Amino acid sequence: MLQGKRVVLGVTGGIAAYKACDLVSRLKKQGAEVRVVLTEHACKFVPPLTFETLSGNAACTDTFAPRRELEHIALAKWADAFVIAPATANCLAKLANGIADDLLSTTALAMTAPMLIAPAMNANMWRHPATQANVKTLVDRGARLVGPASGHLACGDDDVGRMSEPAEIVEALDALLNVRRDFEGVRVLVTAGPTVERIDPVRYITNRSTGKMGYAIAEAARDRGAEVTLVSGPVNLAAPAGVTLVPVESSAQLCEAVLSRGEWADVVIQAAAPADFRPAHVADSKIKKTGAGMVLELENTTDIAAELGRRKRPGQRLVAFAAETDDMLENARGKLERKNADLIVANDVSRSDAGFGVDTNAVTLITRADVRSLPLMSKRATADGILDRVAEL
Repeated sequence: MLQGKRVVLGVTGGIAAYKACDLVSRLKKQGAEVRVVLTEHACKFVPPLTFETLSGNAACTDTFAPRRELEHIALAKWADAFVIAPATANCLAKLANGIADDLLSTTALAMTAPMLIAPAMNANMWRHPATQANVKTLVDRGARLVGPASGHLACGDDDVGRMSEPAEIVEALDALLNVRRDFEGVRVLVTAGPTVERIDPVRYITNRSTGKMGYAIAEAARDRGAEVTLVSGPVNLAAPAGVTLVPVESSAQLCEAVLSRGEWADVVIQAAAPADFRPAHVADSKIKKTGAGMVLELENTTDIAAELGRRKRPGQRLVAFAAETDDMLENARGKLERKNADLIVANDVSRSDAGFGVDTNAVTLITRADVRSLPLMSKRATADGILDRVAEL
């Protein structure tokens, strides 16, 4: 994917710096030539010799090291892409404000090649208004972000802030350098995540959806030139840059948000997992536990996909997901007809390596014309596979 591409990799001082070693190795295997720039703090986590061995080039660490050329200018002229992984909150602040006080930040200021940034930090640092303002500034200037992901952090929390995995960063770099703009001018509406159906002020019904697949689709569509609106249930994911995010909680809110925007969209991709049932009555106060137990009466929620199919306008494309545990193909084909969809993305959620709660997926794409299976791969790669089929339609 990256044969002959020249990549400058900036590594800053976070615990995720160790992942940058794997990233260098993967870039090399893809055919890229890599030169690594480390900050002083990054050298505390991984010694420059490690990166020199993996990349086959001298690691750059000091603006004032003896040399015959201005290193930051030479790197900027040489690079086809500048990747910073991990990028700390301090690094983001420097980049956003044009501060150039070490070799990495000076190189960034001189760089005209596309920039891909993989943030990594504590969740509170990521959510801080200053960091979010810096991220917006960088995205507005054309930088591309990958992550951060959610998971176990060095501080012990399980939250957003993990650096994206090296394989995902390589995929994002491939998308950045080998640009496909086949969705230029297309308006794409994506849904993602679960819904929450309240029982009382402290209890609710939900499901295992994490929103990762829908968010990956939104990011992939954005990268391919689409104008993207993402309607998302409650998830623990960072809002994708350059995408209009509409947060919702219940299936009723999801329905209203989607149907009110349905006419606007050229493509609707329904990757959310809205509840099929909700409590018929929601208690105003906490239901007290008694020895008699409790009977919960449920009622059907609105079938959003079917309603979209009923309203589908000429030229519009509707994509629905079918999360199945049994008879996947038969159930998905039935859904294709009942929902008046153009494409069903079916996946077996009983698998441990696909579907809910993991970073990979293996889906089957079903249209009225044919059935195509995609292999197990990252959800971002799966997203592009889905969009490839949508583009054909």
